[in-house]
Amino acid sequence: MSELLTELKHRLRITWDDEDAELDRIINRAKSYFKKLTGKAFSFELEAWETELLLERCRYVYNNAVDEFEKNFADELKRLILHVALEMREAGGEQENPRCVK
Repeated sequence: MSELLTELKHRLRITWDDEDAELDRIINRAKSYFKKLTGKAFSFELEAWETELLLERCRYVYNNAVDEFEKNFADELKRLILHVALEMREAGGEQENPRCVK
């Protein structure tokens, strides 16, 4: 069992293993969500602050409240997007956005 799955089960207070496959799917979809949102694939180590957002997204999905996630975590999501953008800029990876009108 992965560390993320163990941590998610702990957060959701799930002690049984019957839902592990579904929880893994939720985690993988949440990872895809953050990659699409920021353009970066995170490691999601348990100590990383972005992992907290991943676990919260998973919690909202599990409880059928994903439509509330972006509203409730708007500030944190903006901070994550800004953090990734600044990382890319510092690394020299800033590229022109062809959809951006100057």
